[in-house]
Amino acid sequence: MEDRAVKNEGIKKTFTVTGMTCATCAKTVEKALRKLDGVKFAAVNLATSTGFIVAERELSFEEIKKAVEEVGYGISTESPEDVERKRYEESKKNLILAWLVTAPLALLMIYHMFVSKVPYFTWIEVFAGAFVTFYVGRGTIRGAWIALTHKHTNMDTLIFFGAVTSWVTAVLDSIGLPVMSFGAIGAMIVAFHITGRFIESYLRDRASKEIKALLKLQAKEARVITDEGEVMMPIEAVKEDFIVLVKPGERIPVDGVIVEGQSSIDESVVTGESIPVLKRENDEVIGGSLNVSSPIKIKVAKVGEDTFLSQMIKLIQEAQGSKVPIQALADRITMWFVPTIIVLAIASALVWYFNYEQFLPFVEKAREIFPWIIQTGDPLTFSIFVFVATIVIACPCALGLATPMALVTGTGLAAKKGLLIRNAEAIQTSKDIGVVLTDKTGTLTEGSPRVVDHNLSDELVRIVASVERNSNHPLAKAISELSQDVVEIENVEEIPGEGVRALYKGEEYFVGKPQDYSRYESLLEEGKTVVEVRRNGEVVGFLAIEDPIREDSPEAVRRLKEMGIEPVMITGDNEKTARAVARRLGIEKFHAGVKPSEKLDLVRYYQAQGKKVAMVGDGMNDAAALKGADVGIAIGSGTDLAIDSADIIITKGGISKVVDAIEVSRKTFRIIKQNLFWAFFYNVIAIPMAMMGLLHPVIAELAMAFSSITVTLNSMRVK
Repeated sequence: MEDRAVKNEGIKKTFTVTGMTCATCAKTVEKALRKLDGVKFAAVNLATSTGFIVAERELSFEEIKKAVEEVGYGISTESPEDVERKRYEESKKNLILAWLVTAPLALLMIYHMFVSKVPYFTWIEVFAGAFVTFYVGRGTIRGAWIALTHKHTNMDTLIFFGAVTSWVTAVLDSIGLPVMSFGAIGAMIVAFHITGRFIESYLRDRASKEIKALLKLQAKEARVITDEGEVMMPIEAVKEDFIVLVKPGERIPVDGVIVEGQSSIDESVVTGESIPVLKRENDEVIGGSLNVSSPIKIKVAKVGEDTFLSQMIKLIQEAQGSKVPIQALADRITMWFVPTIIVLAIASALVWYFNYEQFLPFVEKAREIFPWIIQTGDPLTFSIFVFVATIVIACPCALGLATPMALVTGTGLAAKKGLLIRNAEAIQTSKDIGVVLTDKTGTLTEGSPRVVDHNLSDELVRIVASVERNSNHPLAKAISELSQDVVEIENVEEIPGEGVRALYKGEEYFVGKPQDYSRYESLLEEGKTVVEVRRNGEVVGFLAIEDPIREDSPEAVRRLKEMGIEPVMITGDNEKTARAVARRLGIEKFHAGVKPSEKLDLVRYYQAQGKKVAMVGDGMNDAAALKGADVGIAIGSGTDLAIDSADIIITKGGISKVVDAIEVSRKTFRIIKQNLFWAFFYNVIAIPMAMMGLLHPVIAELAMAFSSITVTLNSMRVK
């Protein structure tokens, strides 16, 4: 079980829930978790067997376990992948056992019905049916029993009623009562159900392969340089500041900084880009990346749960464990669906029992089209036939899987493209984005500006560089690199959107926005950013800074326009610089000289026009706007506050990834709608047919299994 504190959000915990078989199970566990004291939000995902809560206080594992167990389910300290693997192995074993008995039983039934009577066949049905229903299908019976004892119903309830009712007919027939035996049908219902579960488990395993691929990238060992030489050490024993040697062809085991050597690094796991990047001394590297060409030594910066890869896995699991708004509709329906179906099945069986003679002409006519309709003069037998078919056809597996399966594949695809979706609701919202508000520095530009001109003395360069070392602003980094000669600065104060103020030898220095931009018109028209230096309020010099436009920005702007989305640049820079950059990018609308507080006002302004707004930024001054936008998108190289305020994180790249995020959203939501449509359509057509006596229980079970598999396969089309 994992947990982490998140600014202004509470404590998040993710854990694996065991014993769930359908959407109603997930909803029941979710309700139990929400009743826990201090829980602000709870979501349980059937597709990933994941529980996710946000709490105001620290909740112990035992508290959560008790709440889940009280409603009949369990939680595991094992990873969802390990639980899924065990469930897959169990379903495979049950599949083999079920068909070893059911296949010969089905062949005997056909021979008994159409060729020659098999001696003691009914007793064979009783014992073989009991083995398949009560032993091989014990998981289904356990799930149904848990549901019934906790006063709710689930998919297992329907299979239980259908299979047990069928088996009971064999018992009644064997003791001489005039009821047609459906014992073999009961075994087939369970066998087909287990087959559907097995295929579904296999497909779910494939659908979440991005998470599994990331887990495989987590190193088990690292080659640590010690006084005694190289030592292969378990990754859990590696600490910050250790020096790790990584040879060509090996995965980098930790996050850190290269202290010796240079090499091409394949960072596709992080960025989605397959072309290796050359990394030199002092460059950062990320655990899970592949060292391609030369040996390098890395100073460890982060280990364990703090590494980028671990955080990436957590964020994807959180997004897959949360829900999109449209899922609430499916959840509400499935809560009432099963009890409604049980009532309808009983009602239709009673109607047939008391009106069989009147309906007989209809049955005989229908048999010409549907040859599987049973031939019997006994109303009770036909009523049981209708009851079992209605119960079985209505299992809401497809309805329960429609949204979470698409969400699993959608978030997996996003991760492959270098996008981490922290909030699943962003998947639904992103498709409707009408305006993308984007910061300039570090978003449309590379965020690695450099000083291209200045008129400062050597002493002023040292002072200004020392002042700027205290700021996280991208421009500050460029200025601080002008001098390595550090002087002692006092009373440093960063004014968001303005600059930095500090004292040196009793004099006040300000490095930031010019008071009068008209002094620097020629530089501004070239698209350069001007930073002014003032001492005790008097201008003593300037620095001209250039930040290259990202290679992908012009194409991304063009694609956004093609998608009917308006790109708008907002920047704290002056109007002339902003205009020059906007012109080069093909952006018609921009807002210059914008203060941090005004960025949120601009978000509200466009929202007031009835548009869904995405805000893209990377700095502390973007945090409020990221939070206020319909979808907040943070550049992964930005500040922690910006990242914590975002719904989607771009691990590398600029605004082109926003296009990818919107495309993934549109694809995923289109698949969700298709899944829900077919799940509803299937039930709307099939249930009335079963109630009318037109569906055989075996065909009903096949159709039910097929619908679940179809939804899962359709979800995989997101890729």
